[in-house]
Parts: sequence; structure tokens; C-alpha cells
Amino acid sequence: MPQNDPIAETRLREAADVLWNARSTHRPIPPLRQWLDATNLSGAYAVQHLNTARRLSTGARKIGRKIGLTSAAIQRQLAVDRPDFGILFDDMLYEGDEVRVSTAGLLQPRIEGEIAFILDEDVTEARLPRDRLVRAAGSAAAAFEIVDSAIADWKITLADTVADNASCGALVLSRERKPLASVDVRLAGMVMTEGDTIVSLGVGAASMGDPIAAFGWLADLAIEQGEPLRRGEIVLTGALGAMVPFTRGKRYQLEIAGFSALIASAD
Repeated sequence: MPQNDPIAETRLREAADVLWNARSTHRPIPPLRQWLDATNLSGAYAVQHLNTARRLSTGARKIGRKIGLTSAAIQRQLAVDRPDFGILFDDMLYEGDEVRVSTAGLLQPRIEGEIAFILDEDVTEARLPRDRLVRAAGSAAAAFEIVDSAIADWKITLADTVADNASCGALVLSRERKPLASVDVRLAGMVMTEGDTIVSLGVGAASMGDPIAAFGWLADLAIEQGEPLRRGEIVLTGALGAMVPFTRGKRYQLEIAGFSALIASAD
């Protein structure tokens, strides 16, 4: 948060309050430009931090981080040009090979297919080589992320989505775990279907060229911000293809090469 600037601090707190109220009332809001300039990423992360602290104070528990906006397809969809990250909480998590996900608390959800890492080690040293990142990440699983923006019609800037916890709504994590060293996540193809229709196609390399590179980017930024990644955390490494609407009553299946199929139905 800006130092010795009470006006800027007040605006950021107001932005956090507006976002919190939007989530609490399930009513999307206009972009935050009244409080937050579209290029003010430090301010946006400060807003995210304020609402993270508020959420933890209500009893939620942090279980990991998500990397967002890693693929060119998603960046084109949302007219942004760089990745971001948000916090995963325990009340967001669904785990299993076929699960039902409640849409009751979501505003305008969309779904995307990802690869998740479940960390074996703390990551406290920046710019680790790839082999050390693989060792630290430990294991991988297929995952859905249910992204959900508080900004009406997804008319977001990068600052909007960062402030809004990187637009994270929920995650679905397969029970199957694979040692990361045994899976070529960079070349892993992805197919997502809704019913019998293919709705998204992708590959591991869509996430910053390699999901492990995306993980390294997050690890370095987490260290820079004073909150390094820790053993046991879940890391969503970014979408492998375009996101699509997550519609109540629909059933979505995710197939990623090297992993068993994962199914999520929207309730």
C-alpha cells in the first residue's frame, strides 16, 4: 500500500470495500477506475491483500495460489497482456474425479482446464533452475478453475482482476496425483467438452510456454512480495485453452494427456 499517502490509501480501502460488497451481495459492479488506475498493479495487489486479510479473519484458510492470464487465448479474450496471481481458500476447493460445483455464490462464472501442482517443498530461493522447480513442485493433478469476476460483463483491466483476487471463484482438483517428473506437462494436450461438444482445446505450453515456467514466475513474485510458496500449497498453473461459460445444469469433462478424465457439473 502507498506509504504516507492517506488519500491513495483511502481509495484502495474503498476499492476493497466495493469488491467485498459485490461478492457479498452477488451483484457485479463497474470497473474500479474511480478508485484504481488500470496500470496501478501495486495498488491492485494491495486491494487484494486487504480482502485476503478480511477473508482470513472470517475463518477461511489459505490453501494455495492461482496463476491467471498465462495463455494468449485468455489474454485475447480479456484484452490484457500479462499474468497475475490470486489466493486459493479452502472453501473454494472441490476434490474428486466427478464433482458437482455450486454456482449459488458465484456472479458470472466461467470454466477453464489447468494443471495443478501440489508442492513438496517451500520455495524460498528465487530464479531456481527448471529441475529444482520440478522437485519443489512435487506432484501434478488435472484441475478445473471456475473463474468468476465481480466486474460486470467481464469488462476488466489487469488492475481490476488483480484487485478481485485474480477473478478466482472455485477449483476442482482431481484425486489422481502424478509425480511431476513423470509427466511432460509442456506437451500435454488438453480437451474440454460440455456434453458431447468440444468447447476448449489447448496444450501445456499455452501457459507461459511451460506450466513449470509459470510456477517459477509465481515463486519469484511470491518471494518478492514477502510471502513465499510453502510445502503443501496447491498452485493452479494457468489455463491451457480458452475459458467458457460455466452454466448451471451443464456437465464439463476435462482430458489432459497423462491424467485421468475429470468431470465437473454446475449446480
